[in-house]
Formats: sequence, structure tokens, C-alpha cells
Amino acid sequence: MVRRENIVEVQGLAGGAGPAHVCHIVSKEELLGHGRLYARVVLPPKSCVGWHQHVRDTEPYYILKGEGDFTESADGVTKTVTHVLPGDVCVIEVGQWHSLENNSDTNLEFMALIYNEAGYSNL
Repeated sequence: MVRRENIVEVQGLAGGAGPAHVCHIVSKEELLGHGRLYARVVLPPKSCVGWHQHVRDTEPYYILKGEGDFTESADGVTKTVTHVLPGDVCVIEVGQWHSLENNSDTNLEFMALIYNEAGYSNL
């Protein structure tokens, strides 16, 4: 089967600011209980993915285009900010907090995959 990606505009993704264009590659159902998201995400200038925690799942980002500021924390309090560029991989481990902000004048585009920790199914 071949199909087009399913593009959804989300305002305030994970409590963030501005719009995000989430281009779903497969549905949660097609991930067969192994996860809940596999998508290309486009953050327009001045938009961000809000500060949030991953419980029982993880979500690496692979930066495709643009640049942004990735903030992460193991405890939700002590934060590390890293400026990210194309080719960077942002690894969010189970239980960690993170956000991603586009402070530039061009779109920030990345791949996101949310998959479950071992032994957990979200069906």
C-alpha cells in the first residue's frame, strides 16, 4: 500500500506556543501497541513543542531542516539547553522531560517517533 502522509495542524503541541504541522507517517494503530507516533513535524518560526515528560515511552527527534533549541532534564528541574541543527539526534529517555523551540526565521523540521518502554503496550 502507498498513501500520502496525513498532515494535521496542532496549536500548542504538548502545551507549547504557536502551530505545529504534524505529518503522520503511520497511525497509532499501525504501530501495533509498540508506540503512538511516527511523524515528520514542522515548527514554523517562533513555535515550540512544550515542556513535557515521557512516562512509559521515549521519543527521539532527528533534525532534518532548520535550527532550534532543545531543552532536556532528567528530573524536570535541572535543565540543559542545546542548539540543534540538521543531522542532530535528540534522545529523550523514559521518564525525562523535554521541549524544542524554533527561535529562527525559518521552519524547523524533524522526525519524531514515540515508542514504548520494554514490556509496555499502549493498546
